[in-house]
Amino acid sequence: MESGVDGETEMLKAIFLPFVSPSHLIPVVDIARIFAMHGVDVTIITTPANAAVFQSSIDRDSNRGHSIRTHVVKFPQIAGLPEGMESINAATPKDMSTKISEGVSMLQGEFRQLFRDMQPDFIVTDMFYPWSVDAAAELGIPRIIYVGGTYMAHCAMDSLERFAPHTNVDSDDHSFLLPGLPHKLEMTRSQIPDRFKVPNHGFAKIMKVVKESEKRSYGSVFKSFYELEGAYEEHYKTVMGTKSWNVGPVSSWVNQDASDKAERGHSKEEQEGKGKEQGWFTWLNSKKQDSVVYVCFGSMNNFPASQLIEIAHGLEDSGHDFVWVVKKIDESQDDGVGVFLEEFEKRVQGSNRGYVIWGWAPQLAILEHPAIGGVVTHCGMNTVLESVDAALPMVTWPLFAEQFFNEKLLVDVLGIGVPVGSKKWRNWNEFGDEIVKREDIAKAIDLLMGGGEENVERRRNVKALSDAAKKAIQPGGSSYNSLKDLIEELKSLKLQKLSCKLETVA
Repeated sequence: MESGVDGETEMLKAIFLPFVSPSHLIPVVDIARIFAMHGVDVTIITTPANAAVFQSSIDRDSNRGHSIRTHVVKFPQIAGLPEGMESINAATPKDMSTKISEGVSMLQGEFRQLFRDMQPDFIVTDMFYPWSVDAAAELGIPRIIYVGGTYMAHCAMDSLERFAPHTNVDSDDHSFLLPGLPHKLEMTRSQIPDRFKVPNHGFAKIMKVVKESEKRSYGSVFKSFYELEGAYEEHYKTVMGTKSWNVGPVSSWVNQDASDKAERGHSKEEQEGKGKEQGWFTWLNSKKQDSVVYVCFGSMNNFPASQLIEIAHGLEDSGHDFVWVVKKIDESQDDGVGVFLEEFEKRVQGSNRGYVIWGWAPQLAILEHPAIGGVVTHCGMNTVLESVDAALPMVTWPLFAEQFFNEKLLVDVLGIGVPVGSKKWRNWNEFGDEIVKREDIAKAIDLLMGGGEENVERRRNVKALSDAAKKAIQPGGSSYNSLKDLIEELKSLKLQKLSCKLETVA
């Protein structure tokens, strides 16, 4: 696969511009790496702290002979923003997120100038850079938009915008049907994002601009694959009226050796600071196949102390071994939970029932360990796709963004998820007022990891999807062909442009 789908024509030049949050940064970089694997000359533009997250992977790719590099631009100095704070994640205070967004806006002029200077044949930019569609138009080149989430989630949100079914129910707890979709899917008003319920919502205005920029783009790329949600890919193309290509699962396509898997999504400096000892690996090696549940809620989530305590008790009460990735506790918001979790960690390690990882975890390497038998997830699509690729069913615990829609895909459409019972959507940087109880957590984990025909069916379904995911990125597979078609189309556009120039000169 290293030689890819590049032909004999002159190499295409591309610029990739990822957004400054891990859930968007990492997949866009992975997509850039896939293009470079297949003969495209790639430059990724980002800031120093964001570059540190993935630079070791780019260096390895370059050493493998791929034409790929990172162009780093200095992040603007913003009053009150600490130096090096350039990424929006769960640890970013709300006021700092606003300052980071301000800094990103200030970089627009420099980004545009780099587009002009580097003269790419096309650009691939995150959905949160809607201005880039105009920048591409000025240069006479295609802009490909990276759209986060699933096709299904965006189809569901389009259904809400078009038909407003949530306005026809009497309360937040009453369910309604999402009209016009390939499957009969029901939700409650409490599960949908605020922007659909609050007049003149600020994020609704942002997403309207994003959607308009997508319609004016050459097309969109998704990190999913056809066999996962092909009906929604087709529906999306029809509804949105733009071209689109599924090029996933992107993570497994590019992160194929141990170094890539061990360091993905984590800066080289932090990785080296932790040393090479991997206690979780030794612990998992002592466990039976499919006996351990992996629990992680992504880079953008914070839980209140009361919820962390419920999770801890739920994991213990489930009767199943577990690996739990826990965010480092902010001392200002400790509420005594830090001491509780330290005691919890000592207790479960003493009984050999659980393993707690603080902060970052090498998720790809953990998921592929044979002892892991299931995942508890917030339904963020990076984790969902990585879990599917590893043939692992999931306990679904959606929190914010498009995650409740993703849950519908996993539970109701694909039959590979067990809902924990989360009922209330919240903003990513807020705790919300819903606490999922320990007994519900334990019950969902037991359903996921226990026996029974339903669990056998879930595992059968996710194994079939895992096999399909692996075939999708092989020559002749759906994502491979999708990428090949896109690259060939972009080459054709470049040749047309060159022909027009030659005719003009003649």
